[in-house]
Amino acid sequence: MLIGLAADHGGFELKVKLTSALKAAGYKVADFGNHELVPEDDYPDFVVPLARAVASGEVTRGVAICGSGVGACIAANKVPGVRACLIHEAFSARQGVEDDDMNLICLGGRVVNHTLAWELVETFLQAKFSAAERFKRRLTKVAALEHKGAKS
Repeated sequence: MLIGLAADHGGFELKVKLTSALKAAGYKVADFGNHELVPEDDYPDFVVPLARAVASGEVTRGVAICGSGVGACIAANKVPGVRACLIHEAFSARQGVEDDDMNLICLGGRVVNHTLAWELVETFLQAKFSAAERFKRRLTKVAALEHKGAKS
């Protein structure tokens, strides 16, 4: 499983720690930046390329990190095919994949500690979409919104 990560200055330290943990757990990692701590950088510069890679299937799933996780989540969800959510607890990390086929998790580098972040990422990566008919029906409706929005 190839996991993409991206972070601005607010999530840089957490991204470094998660990258090490992912590699130690046997995952392949694609780093979309930033590759150094730059206090004036902007999360869309890193999160949008990650989100495009998730949507295209270049990476299996993504982890986007900014200071709060909010901006990263907003930016990621602008890319059609991305189902990103800001996660702070394990139930949503699992349920978001099982019910909503979440393919990108957003974390706040200034909100969650390293231990909790790793727990959330592990839960997210281990979860599988249930493909129950009601969930597929809902995702079809979401995809139609994206398609309609692209035409507007």
